[in-house]
Amino acid sequence: MKRIVSIQDISCFGKCSLTVALPIISAMGIETCVVPTAVLSTHTGTGFEGYTYHDLTADIPAIAAHWKRLGLRFDAICTGYLGSKEQVQIVSDFFNTFATPQCKVIVDPVMGDKGQYYKGFDDSFAHQMRQLCRKADVIMPNMTEAALLLGEPYRGERCDEAFIKELLKRLSGLGTRIVMLTGVHVDDTHQGVACYNSETGDFFNCLSQNIPGYFHSTGDVFSATFAGALVKGFPLERALRIAVDFTVDCIRHTLGHEKEHWYGVMFEECLPQLIANTKQ
Repeated sequence: MKRIVSIQDISCFGKCSLTVALPIISAMGIETCVVPTAVLSTHTGTGFEGYTYHDLTADIPAIAAHWKRLGLRFDAICTGYLGSKEQVQIVSDFFNTFATPQCKVIVDPVMGDKGQYYKGFDDSFAHQMRQLCRKADVIMPNMTEAALLLGEPYRGERCDEAFIKELLKRLSGLGTRIVMLTGVHVDDTHQGVACYNSETGDFFNCLSQNIPGYFHSTGDVFSATFAGALVKGFPLERALRIAVDFTVDCIRHTLGHEKEHWYGVMFEECLPQLIANTKQ
């Protein structure tokens, strides 16, 4: 059985981070290990003011040390939201310990959106995250995070193909093999992911029809699904298509239920179709 470790926070309610990654990757038939970086009562989106937060930074090295003594091996290491520069450095050390040539390192450099840093992040955090991305096989920034990683102005979500290709190439210069840009708008009706494989020189887009509205947790759904599909052995372009299609399916399934599920997409009822689509 393949094995993935996901390193990110637990939001006890709200359908994001580990509470998304664990069920999705497990449903795909992959053993899922977790390294929780923090425990929150809910996610931090609008509507959940007053949430609790317990930092687990000090626990991560001890978890890694125990796993090293056990001789654990992983087919992929995936990271999501990391709450501090200290956590980024600890995760970098985790890569040094557990990343082998056979282990895929997938980094979602969560830092900001819509041209702004998330609360608590700044340029020094972006510098630290840039160093972490150098150790990754795959990075998947959104357009804001791409600008922050490169230290340049944010130009918005809507960009032409030539600019996207140049941006992908420059991001690959950080040292990563595969770069995926999420939330790319190529026109008024379609959005999705643009990808560049620096080993082959191939570019490709994976787009879907734009669905109006804002849906929490879709980034976590996408990254977990992509990691699972890649580890199961699907070719890069096919793994990306599986992840985009499943994310869109979750959004469509949630339409009409936004009032009850404003805090996250209803991915659970879509899992049987994902299982069917990824069975090998």
